[in-house]
Amino acid sequence: MEGVLKKGVLENFMMTHQQSLKSLFHRKKKPVSNEDDSPADSPRPIPQLSSVANSVVSRCSKILKVPSEELQHRFDIELPESVKQLFTYARNFVEFCSYQALHAAARCPDYLSDPEFRLLTYDMMLAWESPSVETESDLESPSCRNEEDEDGLSLFHFSSTNMAVQVDNKKTVGPEAFARIAPVCAAISDIITVHNLFDALTSSSGHRLHFLIYDKYLRNLDKVIKATKSALGPSISNLQLAEGEITLAVDGAVPTQPVLQHIGMSAWPGRLSLTNYALYFEPLGVGLYEKAVRYDLATDMKQVIKPELTGPLGARLFDKAVMYKSTSVPEPVYFEFPEFKGNSRRDYWLDICLEILRAHRFIRKHNFNTIQQSEVLAKAILGIFRYRAVREAFNIFSSQYKTLLAFNLAESLPRGDTILQTLSTRLALLNVGGAQHDMVGSPAKQKQKLSPVAILTLDQLGFILQTETNLDEETIAVGDICVGETNPLEIAVKQSISDTGRAEAAQATVDQVKVEGIDTNAAVMKELLFPVIIVASRLQLLASWKEPFKSTVFLVLTCYAILRYFNKGKPSEAFEITLPPSKSAVEQLLTLQEAITKVEALIQAGNILLLKIRALLFAVVPQATDRVALLLVFMAAVVVFVPLKVTVLFVYLEAYTRELPYRKESSDKLLRRVREWWIKIPAAPVQLIKADDKKKKR
Repeated sequence: MEGVLKKGVLENFMMTHQQSLKSLFHRKKKPVSNEDDSPADSPRPIPQLSSVANSVVSRCSKILKVPSEELQHRFDIELPESVKQLFTYARNFVEFCSYQALHAAARCPDYLSDPEFRLLTYDMMLAWESPSVETESDLESPSCRNEEDEDGLSLFHFSSTNMAVQVDNKKTVGPEAFARIAPVCAAISDIITVHNLFDALTSSSGHRLHFLIYDKYLRNLDKVIKATKSALGPSISNLQLAEGEITLAVDGAVPTQPVLQHIGMSAWPGRLSLTNYALYFEPLGVGLYEKAVRYDLATDMKQVIKPELTGPLGARLFDKAVMYKSTSVPEPVYFEFPEFKGNSRRDYWLDICLEILRAHRFIRKHNFNTIQQSEVLAKAILGIFRYRAVREAFNIFSSQYKTLLAFNLAESLPRGDTILQTLSTRLALLNVGGAQHDMVGSPAKQKQKLSPVAILTLDQLGFILQTETNLDEETIAVGDICVGETNPLEIAVKQSISDTGRAEAAQATVDQVKVEGIDTNAAVMKELLFPVIIVASRLQLLASWKEPFKSTVFLVLTCYAILRYFNKGKPSEAFEITLPPSKSAVEQLLTLQEAITKVEALIQAGNILLLKIRALLFAVVPQATDRVALLLVFMAAVVVFVPLKVTVLFVYLEAYTRELPYRKESSDKLLRRVREWWIKIPAAPVQLIKADDKKKKR
C-alpha cells in the first residue's frame, strides 16, 4: 500500500512539473557566433545532407562567417575529384567544413570551457557517421542531455558514467568518427593515441561514445590545463626554469601525500616536479622547501627510469617507487609515492617521466632543428594533459598497449618504430614560419608543408614553448588530418595496432605462469628441466659401468677431450677482486634479501624462457615453429657446408660492427623485430598441484 501511495505521489509530481522540466532540458542555447549580422543567419539547407549534417554546416558557416553555399562552392573548386565522388561527397564536405571551423574556433581563448564548442565537436562526429539523406537515422543532437544549472554544473555531473550507459545507442559515436574529428583539435586528441583514448572513454558503454562522457572528458581536460597554468605561479618559485620550460606535474606539496626521496639508506620527504626537460626534487626543511635538485631528462646521460621497490633503511617492501639512474648521479635515486592501497600515483609518475625521456631520445635520434624539437615536446605535453584528464575524470589506468602517451605507446606497440619514423618524416615537412593563410583541408597544399600544430595549440592555451614561431591573428594551422584522405601516420598506427592482439594474448599467458616463491619456481624449473635430468641420470649410469662397452667408449671420448684442451701445465693467474665496502649486520641482511629477490626473478625469467621454448617445440604457434625449424635447417646447412673458422669470423664481425653508424639503425630494427616476435610467443600452460599433506606426514 505504501508503494502505491509513493507511486501516485511521484506521478502527480511529474504531471504538475512537466512543463518546468521541459523548460530545463529545452533551454534556448546561445549561438556560437555573437555576430547578429552574420551572413549565415538564415542558411538554406543543402539537399544532399542529413539534418544533423546541415546543422553542423550551418554552425560552421557562422564561425567562419561564410555562407553555406559559399563553403560548398569552395569545396567543389578547391578539392580534387577523388574526394568528391558520389558516395563520399557528403561525408567529405562535412569534414571540409568541420576542419576549418575547428581550426578557427580553437583560436578563441578558453574554447575548451565553452559548452557550445564541446557540443559542436560532438555533433560533427554524429554528422560524420550520418552525413547524407540516405544514411540519416534518428540521431538527435545531445544538447538536451547537456543542460547546465545556474551554477554551470551538469544535471548528470555526479553520475554521468552510470547515466551514459542508459542512453540510446543511436545517439552515440563510433570509433571511426571520433578518429576523424577529434585529432583535428590537437588539444582533444592525437592521431597516434586517438584509438586508445576512444577505448578509455567507452570502457563502460559498449564501445560507443556518449556525449555525457565526452563532455566530462573535455571539462576535465580544461581543468587540468588551467591547473597546470596556475602552477606556473609563485607556488614553485624555488625552481629556476629555463626559457620554454613548463612545469607539467607537481606532487608532494600536500603533507598527507608526501614524496620520499631515497638515496642509499637515507630517505627524505619533499616536493617533486616534472617539466618538459627535467625532474626537480625540493627537500622539505624546517617549514620551507630547500633548493631543488635537478635530474636531467633531456641530455644523453644513459638515463634509466623504471619501477622499483623501496622501504625503510633500504628494505625492499613497497612497490611504490620510481628509480632514476644516470651518469650524472653517483648512485640510483628512488622517488617513493606512499599510498594506502595500490600504486596508481607511482604508475602515473612513471608514465609521464618516461614520456618526456623518450620524447627527448626521439629528438636526439633524428637531430631535429629547434622548431621540430619544440613540436615533439608539445605533442608529449598535450598527451600528458589528456592522460591526466582521463585519469582524474574516470579513474582509468591503461596498460602498455592502451596508453594515452604517444611516445610510450610507440615504444610498446609492435612496429612502433615505424610510427616514429613516419612521424619524423611528417615533422620534416613543418613550415618554419608556422602560419598558413590558405583554406585548410586541401590535400595538395598539405603534402607540401605543415604547421607546428602542437606548438600553436599550446600557445593558444597559454603556454609558450617556442618564442620564435611567427604567430598572428590570421594564422590557420595546417595539420595532419586531411579531407577525404588517410595520411601515412594514420596508416602506420593502424598497422601497429592490428598486431597488438597476439602480443597481448601472449603476455596474458606469461602472466598466468608467473608464480611467487623460490620453492615454487624451483619446482616449476625442475619439471621443465626434466630432459636435462634424464641426461644426467644417463651419465651416472655410464659411470656405474653396468654396461662396460658404452662406459668404455664414453671414457675414451672424454679423455680425448680433456687431453685436447688441457692447460699444458701453465699456472693460472689469480683474479684481482675489489672488495665491497664493509656493511653492518642490518645492511647485510637487506643485501641478502635483495639477492634472494633477484635470484627469484632470474628463476622466474628462466621458467618463462623454457615455457616459451616448450610452446615452440609443441607448435602452439605453428607459424613461429615453422620459422624456427627453417632457421635450424639453415644453421645446420651452415655448419655442414661452411668451414668453422669462416662461421666464427662472420659471427665475430657481425657482433663487433653492430654499433657502426651505418649499421646501428638496421641492427636496432632487427633486434626490435626479434623482441616483438618473441613477445608474441605464448608461454606453455602450467598446472600447479599441491602436495598431499597426509603423505608428507607419513
